[in-house]
Amino acid sequence: MATPISSIRNLGPAMETACERASIHSAEDIHALGADETYRRLLQSGSRPHFIGYYVLVMGLQGRPWNDCKGREKADLRKRFDAIKAESFDKEKSDFEAQLDAIGVIATPVPNDLDGQKGSKV
Repeated sequence: MATPISSIRNLGPAMETACERASIHSAEDIHALGADETYRRLLQSGSRPHFIGYYVLVMGLQGRPWNDCKGREKADLRKRFDAIKAESFDKEKSDFEAQLDAIGVIATPVPNDLDGQKGSKV
């Protein structure tokens, strides 16, 4: 049986909801992915980037209180967060669009075999 995400220190219902949208279903999934890949998937599924949310996840996986991150460690985490955000978060894509994309509703241009015109895949 899968262990709830909220069993990880600092993580609660909001993180569980965000993880579900990213197809992350258990604490075991998060441990296997690690903090960076988990956060990358959260951003790709439409979650808005927030540095505190990222370091709360990192601290939780280490079994530490969320506010234990300070000084050089916090600065280093900020660099990792900025890199993940830059490669994984599309500022032009709204949460709504991300949800539509996740369930396959957003039209993607594809060739139309009948007349050689571009059509839409829905």
